[in-house]
Amino acid sequence: MSTLTMTTTLIPFSSTISIALINVFRNDVLWALIMGIILAFVLGFAMGANDVANAFGTSVGSKVLTLRQAYILAVIFETLGALLIGYNVTDTVRKGVIDLTLYEKQPKEIFVGQIAILGGCSLWLLIATLARLPVSSTHSITGATVGFGLMTRGIIGIQWRKIIHIVASWFMSPILSGVVSAILYIILDHSVLRRKNPFRCGLRALPIFYWLCIAFNVFTVSYQGSKLLHLSKLPMWICALVSVGCATIGAIVIHFFLSPKLKIWINSKFHSFFFDSAYIFGATESQDNILHQKSMKFIRWILPVDNRITDDRTMKIFSSIQAFTACFAGFAHGANDVGNAIAPLTALISIYSNLDVRQRNETPIYVLLYGVLAICVGLVILGHRVIRTIGTDMSTINAASGFTIEFGAAVTSLTASKLGLPISTTHSLVGSVIFVGMIRARKGVQWSIFRNIALSWILTLPISGLITMGLMLILKFSL
Repeated sequence: MSTLTMTTTLIPFSSTISIALINVFRNDVLWALIMGIILAFVLGFAMGANDVANAFGTSVGSKVLTLRQAYILAVIFETLGALLIGYNVTDTVRKGVIDLTLYEKQPKEIFVGQIAILGGCSLWLLIATLARLPVSSTHSITGATVGFGLMTRGIIGIQWRKIIHIVASWFMSPILSGVVSAILYIILDHSVLRRKNPFRCGLRALPIFYWLCIAFNVFTVSYQGSKLLHLSKLPMWICALVSVGCATIGAIVIHFFLSPKLKIWINSKFHSFFFDSAYIFGATESQDNILHQKSMKFIRWILPVDNRITDDRTMKIFSSIQAFTACFAGFAHGANDVGNAIAPLTALISIYSNLDVRQRNETPIYVLLYGVLAICVGLVILGHRVIRTIGTDMSTINAASGFTIEFGAAVTSLTASKLGLPISTTHSLVGSVIFVGMIRARKGVQWSIFRNIALSWILTLPISGLITMGLMLILKFSL
């Protein structure tokens, strides 16, 4: 027999062996795949009840949206965010926390480990939701993955440098989000709320705020965007040009069509005569309390008047844009956090299909849609519990402050998504609520509520990690 004949005979024989090994592996772990699919839905359910509720809590709290409206918008924009941007974060969560090369000869171990990760993360999120604590699914899934790595390979199994980057982004996200929201609220206060005619100024400013929202949103979708829609290779200058063009068209439509109709509608609802808001608002401060030091004068001039009387007509203007930014926040959550729910399931499917421990395949679109479905079901059934904490318990929110809170949190979350950083949208929103609440009213934050939330943040990573380690200890008997 010639060498060529032997080679051609061995190739199909080798392929048969490989296929046979994969089939044996599949039969051995089919139970784990089924359990993983179920637990991935439970995790998505828990995330929807907790994390998505954060995204829409401020809009419901300011009464701009009803619960039903929030649910409908969440379903639409969570799906869009996950499909258009969500790939980056999914890859970071499933490939960036543990060293996958250490498991190449033990595919069953990492396969079963995904069950422990899903179980530990979802159990903690459900406990937190029932306790009405807005914790971070990003913290939970990362803590669970670290727990699995420590249980199976010890400290050498963790990519600590990437963990440090991820953890640093968690601390930065509430600060950055809070600063963005606070600056935007101060600009809004100076340009609209403290003016003699805030209603007229609000109508003039409305197209500008819409321009900012549309431009940023379109840019984040188009730049390094969905591979499914072939947006990933578009150059930055085209993305910027399209963003500016779409935002400008949107602002023109708002200025010439929406603003006049909004003015007529609001005036029809408020038949009372016009108050000079500058005099009303200014009356809250007595002359005796004015400090004469220049620095203090400047600070007092910059910050909004404490507990200002709000103009209802002006708040109605910002109700429209807050509904828009609520969609923006939902989109940001879908982009950043859906990856948390489906990352372990993606790993299961990749390993089950071809024993690819390194998980080089792209996240299948049907897996993303499955995660979105689970999240939306969780929001509708249990989301009202955490919505109340974010929207009403921690700080009083109106349409103007709600707009700045949602915009700041969405900007921070979407920017992180483009960089592939799995930051916490929960932290971003809570940071914005705290910062804006402090500058609106010096005692505008319920610190006892925030203390409980902060404590749950600290405990999230270790608790989800410990639960996962316990589950992995039990599951080791199946290996």
